[in-house]
Amino acid sequence: MEKKDEKLEFSVFSDRSFMLEALKEARKAFEADEVPVGCVIVFKNRIIARAHNLTERLKDPTAHAEMLAITAAANALGGKYLTDCTLFVSLEPCVMCAGALAWAQVGRIVYGASDVKRGFTVFAPLAMHPHTSIESGLEAEEASRLIKDFFARKR
Repeated sequence: MEKKDEKLEFSVFSDRSFMLEALKEARKAFEADEVPVGCVIVFKNRIIARAHNLTERLKDPTAHAEMLAITAAANALGGKYLTDCTLFVSLEPCVMCAGALAWAQVGRIVYGASDVKRGFTVFAPLAMHPHTSIESGLEAEEASRLIKDFFARKR
């Protein structure tokens, strides 16, 4: 039996394709000298919001990719609840973002790399909304490499 090329099976609406879009946002942050975290929010297989960290540019400690994307998605949908949405983010959300995601009642969260220093699973594992589905590890190596390269460049 012939093994299919993984790229041929790559669906335009796959989790991987959406995570690759989040990683594009993370690279934008990296190039702007921001901590390289990016995310997209998907509704009915369509990206309705995309963002990357802008804390340095905006001089705002709350300008995390997830926070900016939540606002954009809520505006796109005309409501504060994102129950039928999936958020794809390159790095595990922090406690602040986890709280905002819970308040927005995001239906599903998929993150790449774990954040052992500031991730919500370390400090507040129950912070997410109880109906939110959470998956981790998608494209984790690439997301982790971006973070490591960024901080290596800072030293």
